[in-house]
Amino acid sequence: MAIAALMCGAALPGVAHADENLFGYNTGAETLPKGSGEVYVFNTLRSNKGQGTYRAVDTEIEVEYGVTDRITLSGAMSFLTIKSQGLLIDGYLPADIDKGPRFNGVEAKAKFNVLSPALDNFGLAVITSAEVKTLDPHSGQDKIEYEGRVTLAAQKYFRQGQIVWVGNLSLKAGHETRKPIDNLPADFDWPTTPEMEIELSVGTGLTYRVAPNWFVGAETQYASEYETEVGQERWSLFAGPTIHYGGEKFWATLTWFPQIKGGGERYPGQTGSLHLIEKTKNEFRLKLGVNF
Repeated sequence: MAIAALMCGAALPGVAHADENLFGYNTGAETLPKGSGEVYVFNTLRSNKGQGTYRAVDTEIEVEYGVTDRITLSGAMSFLTIKSQGLLIDGYLPADIDKGPRFNGVEAKAKFNVLSPALDNFGLAVITSAEVKTLDPHSGQDKIEYEGRVTLAAQKYFRQGQIVWVGNLSLKAGHETRKPIDNLPADFDWPTTPEMEIELSVGTGLTYRVAPNWFVGAETQYASEYETEVGQERWSLFAGPTIHYGGEKFWATLTWFPQIKGGGERYPGQTGSLHLIEKTKNEFRLKLGVNF
């Protein structure tokens, strides 16, 4: 299969390298060739909840390795930097905070390529992951969370790889327990009993090669979260532009991902039609990768 992939790559001169991240939030179906690897660094800035000051940076360092031409395994460590001032929300933001970067967990992931977009004319992959987090991503407070995710990733090349489409469908389940916080107001809600959440998300992206090694496109993602006791608790729709550079050994992807629409829980005094308790108005993601 590796020889066939190389021959197909020669026939598609504009196609990005295997498993190169053309998008910030959606992933393709390609896997790494057997025996090859990549190191990634992802930084995501989440900002603006409509009131006060809110900025959080999620940093992830990931190592990926091609076990076979169809199976890629990876491991990652994550870190959180957060500043939140002037906005308290029952159950979500209990106190002002300005900390980081702090260690925020580990993740293991496996990607199995069912169909190759280069060899089979249409790509399909199954991605499974398990993650343990030690901090709440919204408040920065101590919390233990176990997450499992399954993603179906589709990919299609058009015009000999000058245009690339991807589509993702994901299901995530999480079990979390918040740690107690001292000196909270008597009427402030900060539950410490275990909670279960399920998230369903669907996303797609389309990008165009405007020059050698350069792709410009756009992507979108809809996510809906459910809790066992209340049903659907929140939903959000993000969409924005993305730009990608792919060299022989190095690639980079930058995405601006503003929230277009959202619903569900709202904090007192919130205006507009966005979900701003667990999400923000804007996200910016920079992904860097090095092949080895």
